[in-house]
Amino acid sequence: MFTPRETVEALDKYIVGQDEAKRAVAIALRNRYRRSRLSPEMREEITPKNIIMVGPTGVGKTEIARRLAKLVDAPLVKVEATKFTEVGYVGRDVDSIVRDLVEASIRLCKQKRYEAVETVAKAAAEQRLIELLMPTAGKKVQKPFNPIQLLLGSGSTPEADADKELSEEEKTEHLNKRQQIAQQLSNGLLENELVEIEVEQRNTGSDAMLAMGIDINLNEMMGGLIPKNKKKRRVKVSEARRILTQEESEKLIDMDEVIREAIEKAEQDGIVFIDEIDKIAGNDRASGPDVSREGVQRDILPIVEGCTVNTKYGPVKTDFMLFIAAGAFHVSKISDLIPELQGRFPIKVNLNPLTVEDYKRILHQPEHAITKQYEALLATDDVQLEFTDDALDAIARYAYNANETSENIGARRLHTIVENLLEDISFNAGGDHPMVKVVVDASYVKEHMPSELNGEDLGRFIL
Repeated sequence: MFTPRETVEALDKYIVGQDEAKRAVAIALRNRYRRSRLSPEMREEITPKNIIMVGPTGVGKTEIARRLAKLVDAPLVKVEATKFTEVGYVGRDVDSIVRDLVEASIRLCKQKRYEAVETVAKAAAEQRLIELLMPTAGKKVQKPFNPIQLLLGSGSTPEADADKELSEEEKTEHLNKRQQIAQQLSNGLLENELVEIEVEQRNTGSDAMLAMGIDINLNEMMGGLIPKNKKKRRVKVSEARRILTQEESEKLIDMDEVIREAIEKAEQDGIVFIDEIDKIAGNDRASGPDVSREGVQRDILPIVEGCTVNTKYGPVKTDFMLFIAAGAFHVSKISDLIPELQGRFPIKVNLNPLTVEDYKRILHQPEHAITKQYEALLATDDVQLEFTDDALDAIARYAYNANETSENIGARRLHTIVENLLEDISFNAGGDHPMVKVVVDASYVKEHMPSELNGEDLGRFIL
């Protein structure tokens, strides 16, 4: 388990500045680990110290939560507070937050199980591919069979037809062909060959039901009596291998165990990031009931305090989930939240607006910095892109000035500016030419952004 210092160092690879926020989440993370080492009696008494982040958009609030969850392999769900309305009104209910978190946890747990059985699943899928390309000689073929018809007395048991008996010489020849196909598959020589496979069509209910958090599978309700809806598809061997490996992995994992593990992981390690919480903060100027403000706060409160939410996988407790709220709080203040909700976020951290130096560091310092992304993208079309230090400085100043004189959208401004700078290069690059080296320096930036250099037309950069 990471120490707080190690957590901050790991976050530094992706997020520039905001040391106060990094320290807060690092301590919260370590306290979870400390709690897990206590006796069950003491563990039940210790709840996570939820965090509320205050800062303008684009300074790293969401990225901190996302990277933190990825760092410790914890299920994370990000929700917008403005998407919810008070119970009884049209809009998402707050219980969907927990249901979404459980789904995220199940995906994490399933992925781990898939990785554990990957070798066996791939081997089984390979055998099925061989069978599709060269069926076993003399294999009995099952006729289609409908269990509903059998129950009603109008059907019969499946019949089996066998191919004609082959001679020993024919069997040997057939076996040799299968071995050849197996070798060709192993060497990747048949990846573009077409095969016909049956794919199960999943039906998880209508969109309206899903929006309400209801996921109905009629086959599950009737104990599998209804035949699975399948359709035949002709796909390349490479695609068939992926589909068949997925199917074989599903056979090898115990879903009941996955669900049990996922619920426990969601309850003990789950992270809920509530963005734009300032938008549901009430104020004294409001008159009459506001179902999208104080009503939402009171609905969110039980989940943050700790309650049990019913999901299709069973009841899920929220007592030990870590809640991280964030908002700009330009118009409203934290004190505009209802006192009960304020008390459930005891740790308050401020994220600072970005400086020119911060923008410059964001451009090149993180592991997947913006400039590195564009260099990789254009390299696929034989363009070797290079940003000089003075170009980075110029871009950073443009971003800072644009945010100061118009809407402050933080680091997101950099994407718009860089995209504008590279518009001509991106348009003309097509990969049909030898490798070309393009150096972006301060003069190039000045040439392609003359109006922004003079502080004009900054509105074009507002996202």
